Formats: sequence, C-alpha cells, structure tokens
Amino acid sequence: MNLTEIKYCPATLSEGFQTYSRTALNRMFKGKKVHHVLPYDSPSSNTETDKLFENNQKHLSLSGVQEKFSVLLEKNKLRLINEEEHGTYILKPIPNAGKKADQMPANEHLTMQIARQIFGIETAESALIFFKNGDPAYITKRFDVKEDGTKWAQEDFASLAGRTPQTHGTHYKYLGNYSELFDLMKQYLPLYKLEAPRLLKILIFNYLFLNGDAHYKNFSIIETPMGDYRLSPAYDLLNSRIHIDDKEFALDDGLMPKNHVQGKVRSQFTKLAELAGIKEKVFQDIMSLMVSRSHLVEIMIFNSYLNDATKRNYLQAYQGRLKQLVKR
Repeated sequence: MNLTEIKYCPATLSEGFQTYSRTALNRMFKGKKVHHVLPYDSPSSNTETDKLFENNQKHLSLSGVQEKFSVLLEKNKLRLINEEEHGTYILKPIPNAGKKADQMPANEHLTMQIARQIFGIETAESALIFFKNGDPAYITKRFDVKEDGTKWAQEDFASLAGRTPQTHGTHYKYLGNYSELFDLMKQYLPLYKLEAPRLLKILIFNYLFLNGDAHYKNFSIIETPMGDYRLSPAYDLLNSRIHIDDKEFALDDGLMPKNHVQGKVRSQFTKLAELAGIKEKVFQDIMSLMVSRSHLVEIMIFNSYLNDATKRNYLQAYQGRLKQLVKR
C-alpha cells in the first residue's frame, strides 16, 4: 500500500492519525514512540531480507501454518531477535498460502480490535505495522512475558487434554467439541464460574465473525500472580472464511455432543451455556451484547486496512451470521 495513505491509527483504528496514537503507543510499546514503518523490507522481497528472516524463524517455537517471527523493542525501535535473545512481540507478515493472502494481516488486526473494543473481550495487544516496501504485517505483544523478561506459565487446551500428533494423529487439534473445553476449565481453573462466561463469549464471537480455525491450540490458560490459572487473553482471531473454505465450527463435532444438538444456532449456544453451568441471566446478557452494536462493527470495518472488496465481504459475512444468531 501507499504509506502516505495512513488516516487511521494502525493499532486502534481511530480516525485522524497518520501513525500510532498515544493510546496505542502506551498499550503496545510502553509509551515509546515507535514508528509504524519497519526499517527493512518484507520477507522474500530481496535476498538480503530473506536471509534475515530465515535466520530469525529458527528461533521461534510456535506452531501454526502462518510464518511468525520473534521481535523485541530496543529503545524505540523494533528488531528481529538474535541468537539467545527472547522476543516480546510476534510479527506475522503476509503468508504464502490462502486466498487473498495479502489481506490476512489487516483481517486479523481488525477482528482482534472488534473483539476488544466493541465486545469487551480481553485480547492480546495488537497492531498493524508496515515494511519499507509498503507490505503490511500483523504484530502482537506476547502476554506470557513478564516485565522482567521471565515468562508466565501457559498451556493451550491441546496440552491440557493430553493431545499431540503422536497420541491423536495429525488432526488432533480439531477433534471433539467445544463443551469439552469447559470440562477442562473445571479441572484447572479455580474461578471457573467467572471464566466460563468469558470462553462462551469468545465462542459466540468466533461464530459471528467466521473464525473457523478456532481449534484446541487457539485457547489457553495462563498463570496469575497468585500462582493459579485463568483463561488467557484471546488470540488468533480472524475471519478465516475469507482465506480458506472451512466449516462453521473448527472442531469436528461442533459446539457439543451430537445428542444435545437441536434447533437453530442460538438454541445450540443456549444448550452449551446450560451444559457449562452458566446461569441463564448471564447467558442472556452475553447474547444481548453480541447481537447488538452492528453499527459500531460497520464503522470499524470501514476504518480498517482491508481493501474495499474485502471490507464488503467481511461485512456481508458478519451480517449473514448475525441474522442466523438472532433467529429463535
């Protein structure tokens, strides 16, 4: 893209900014004046840059199809980590696979901002950032790294369930149904009654915004300062249907065991909340929130860095799911 076209904060999507807003700098970069353009070109743009990223990728032990690079903040500059260093940010450039791959960074960034700003879902801090050649990348701040550089303990739900490719095959992340996540939370989270509604809200959000890749490894619990565990901030939220032809729900058996599945999708979420032990009033409050605020969603889509055609696709897909969710 043309980097002179910045009109919205590349983090908060607030209007009237040609770079990161003060709010964005405080949330993402400890208040340091970080520029929205990185001092190098994107991967594969030239031989020298390609080698730089190739070396960095060996240092990052995160799963997933999309390339991810480890970055740290030095003074007010972001740079790729060297050997023996630990990053505090994850950088995700345009991937080499999927439809409309060049829209993926803006898609993930928009979806994360909608979740946080409009629906009050706790998410990882995130922003868009640009390479010198104008290519966008999604950048997110690691929530498992403490101020002193040490890490909070974190486990994804595949680990909690004892699922690995060796024990459950290559499809291990997609087996089962979402009610099993609540069963795992009951085992590991002392404040389950507070945490369960948070998970339910994320699941409804994923349905509304067509995140069809919300598998077991895309949910985690994280250590608290008290030494126990809670549900981690949400991460890897995006409208996956724009890029791949996936299912309504990522897990093979959908929301819950097949013997409980009946009626329209709203009825299915109602039953899921009941199985999870979430009070009816709490569920109704969550549902009322999730089916409102469509005008705010529309504004944020307009402010995003998706191209015009993808903005229309994104909005139409959301509106279609919203219609399904309000049906009783």
